[in-house]
Amino acid sequence: MNTITISELSKQFQVSTRMLRYYEKEGLISSMRLPEYSYRVYDTEAVKRLQQILVLRKLRIPVKQIALILEDVEQRQTLEIMQSNLAELEEEIEALSKIRDVLGILVSKLNESSQNKIQLDLLEEKELMEIVTVLKPSKTTLKEGYGMNDLTAANQVLENKMDIRIVYLPPAVVASTQYTGENPEDIAGKRLYSFIREKNLVNTKKDFRVFGFNNPSPQEGQENYGYEFWVTIPEEMQESEMPENIVRKEFAGGLYAAHCIKFGDFHEWETFMKVMEKHEEYQIDWRAPEGMGGCMEEELNVYSNFIENLDKAKQLDLLIPIRKREEK
Repeated sequence: MNTITISELSKQFQVSTRMLRYYEKEGLISSMRLPEYSYRVYDTEAVKRLQQILVLRKLRIPVKQIALILEDVEQRQTLEIMQSNLAELEEEIEALSKIRDVLGILVSKLNESSQNKIQLDLLEEKELMEIVTVLKPSKTTLKEGYGMNDLTAANQVLENKMDIRIVYLPPAVVASTQYTGENPEDIAGKRLYSFIREKNLVNTKKDFRVFGFNNPSPQEGQENYGYEFWVTIPEEMQESEMPENIVRKEFAGGLYAAHCIKFGDFHEWETFMKVMEKHEEYQIDWRAPEGMGGCMEEELNVYSNFIENLDKAKQLDLLIPIRKREEK
């Protein structure tokens, strides 16, 4: 039986080991342990499933729907899912086409007025309404011959348009727990949530926030990595009040670039980082904590998620530490 390790699979398909573990947790792929091997491995069927998943993700199909598609033998539910996603895309395309057409007309009028040295008031309501009324609904046709590279390029264009906010995180006292090994997010996360329940933070600190980051980060050729979780706690809480695997730390706070993702879309880290590396106003300010140079993930709506058990509706803010670019 041909098998491949998680690090080999990650390298072959350019997918992070974290994403592979997430797909496995969601039941999309499965791994196994061989008696003579200390690491989990994936067989040919798992590799084939991963290829299917990656194509569907590049078609912007959510992970939850992919799980249904992969188990849909008769493909009836698959058809419904595809039709629903197509309808949403067509609505989005039509809206963007109208905006594009309006901008095209405005650019044309500005060019014409500039050449004739005429000042044109394009913001006048009458002028804009005349432009809008001449627009016709745009139609799109599906071109043949699209390949994986085309889908990847299309996704990169969309991701490069990602919404980025500039936020300030205030200083805080946090309780921290870290684990290195298989599924470090799960194990460290269970520790943290047990601590939140034990200390009744939902009542004693209703504004508590949860952050996490790789520590140590995944390394090529290594199967395991680490993950550290933080939860903000009352300043008066001392380490003597904490269990053995929880430590008290002080977070200095600071300026961060933030980008919101649905839980599981960790691939957006790469694009987010590239965008911030080229940002005109801000530059990345590498700093502690260890592992990700100050980059973190914050679970959003953590209070309501915790008390209402909305685990399947999680959203995360990806956070990159930044500072103003120095003027040249």
